[in-house]
Amino acid sequence: MTPKVGQRVRLAVELAWPGEVTTVAAPGEPGAAVGFLSLAAGVEGTVEEVTVGERESHEVREYVRLSSLLDDFGHQMPPESRSRLAEQVAALEPEWTAFQARRLRATLRVRLDNGFVLRDTSEQVFVPS
Repeated sequence: MTPKVGQRVRLAVELAWPGEVTTVAAPGEPGAAVGFLSLAAGVEGTVEEVTVGERESHEVREYVRLSSLLDDFGHQMPPESRSRLAEQVAALEPEWTAFQARRLRATLRVRLDNGFVLRDTSEQVFVPS
């Protein structure tokens, strides 16, 4: 189940920052490495943004456009145009079917109670609080 904006969630797993944590330095000056960042499982926060799905390919968008055209205006088209449009829709159907079969996953922006913000994080990392 995809979380909703405003819902309270908690980390289901420990998260570790894979790079160095550094201080913010003046422009042109390197930051000093200060350690390693890790967030423990169980840290709670609030969902601020939910993004569901994946980018549609050109073929998927074209399938939706052409099938809508066929559904809405196909009965008014000359038979040759209607059959040509139906062929185009049929040719794009495998791409549409594959797109529909993939499970749409959500990414979240969560403001944790400790002040950290996790952005573009898989919904699978969180559980409802």
